[in-house]
Amino acid sequence: MSDTTGSAFDIVVLGGGSGGYAAALRGAQLGLSVALIEGDKVGGTCLHNGCIPTKALLHAAELADNARDGAHFGVQTQLTGIDMNGVNAYKDSVIGRLYKGLQGLIKSRQITVFEGYGKLVAQDTVEVNGERVTGRNVILGTGSYARSLPGLEIAGRVITSDQALKLDYVPKSAIILGGGVIGSEFASVWKSFGVDVTIIEALPHLVPNEDEALSKAFERQFRKRGINFNLGVRFSGVTQDDSGVHVSLEDGKTCDADLLLVAVGRGPRTADLGYEQQGITLDRGFVITNERLHTGVGNIYAVGDIVPGLQLAHRGFAQGIFVAEEIAGLNPQPIVESGIPRVTYSDPEVASVGLTEAKAKEVHGADAIETLEYNLGGNGKSQILATQGFIKLVRQKDGPVVGVHMIGARVGELIGEGQLIVNWEAYPEDVAALVHAHPTQNEALGEAHLALAGKPLHAHN
Repeated sequence: MSDTTGSAFDIVVLGGGSGGYAAALRGAQLGLSVALIEGDKVGGTCLHNGCIPTKALLHAAELADNARDGAHFGVQTQLTGIDMNGVNAYKDSVIGRLYKGLQGLIKSRQITVFEGYGKLVAQDTVEVNGERVTGRNVILGTGSYARSLPGLEIAGRVITSDQALKLDYVPKSAIILGGGVIGSEFASVWKSFGVDVTIIEALPHLVPNEDEALSKAFERQFRKRGINFNLGVRFSGVTQDDSGVHVSLEDGKTCDADLLLVAVGRGPRTADLGYEQQGITLDRGFVITNERLHTGVGNIYAVGDIVPGLQLAHRGFAQGIFVAEEIAGLNPQPIVESGIPRVTYSDPEVASVGLTEAKAKEVHGADAIETLEYNLGGNGKSQILATQGFIKLVRQKDGPVVGVHMIGARVGELIGEGQLIVNWEAYPEDVAALVHAHPTQNEALGEAHLALAGKPLHAHN
């Protein structure tokens, strides 16, 4: 079916990633006519070459570590090797099931899908495959790409996460440029698979956007795992030959490895799509919007990785729902960026929501903030899992909890309660009164709030 009658759709969505497909599904649910334009596969980066495949690799990595460490638990296992073809088949089967489900969902909601790369040619029109699709509202959700540095060419042994997810062998050694979420997750996977890993990060810490206490603990655990890293030093160049890559740093150090993974973040995919020609403001490629995600041009909105801020699938998803509801006249509440949970799925995991201690002091004043760290050493389930870490709470004095920061195995699964605490502006006393199941790691959240409320049971005063 194509829009050849000249009638406009209520919404035309350009890009079928987390932001775009969420907007399309919610719009259709609200009774609006929706066209979804996608040049590759619905589901976008997250499903096909981002969150889902990396988490599948991380699960395989966890199994490798479990096999290696079985004796610690009295189980006689040994790791005899990593079959990357098998790992990739498992990863691809997970993606395949989710992709099929998503396609079915879109079909069942009577969303008109145009397969092809679209371009904005008027304030209400997207052209795709030579056909013009008109919408009373347009939502831009064209996503992001794996960025490189100026002059650093992605070729041969110099790869991004796109190529890293398709490797059919385990390299002997790898250098990772960038110690943020993507770099840290690949470092974790590869170390578990037996790779000699070195991270290069220009900022003073790994996972530099996290609370400093988490970053320092994360570095200690990575060091313990034998993952090498150079912090606070910039990359200056790389050469490659048949023997591998040869990386030089600005402090004169050099490192050699089989591969260089460039993990310096993701750039907005907005070039040559007609945005600027229609009067949309771009800043370093990002689409500038107001808090209601409107671009200030016509009825054009933007969602997801092209909007400055956290580049997270669940942020794009929430923004897609928000814009569909905005168009339908439901006047939804704007999304508070700091209230979006953030997880790094490495070993150890890092999960946080709300303000870091430094940010909270900046916002509320240094004297108006108190913090507490609850060590997972006091948590039964964490001891069973043989994990180390802690939960750090940041609160306004005599006020609500404004930040929850966690490190340890599986803490990503605890962030659901963490984001409720922060977003519902709970006081420690409110959370302390809730009953947490024993023995769970979730109980550590309860204990941390008990301690912050002044009645710690499993921690020293």
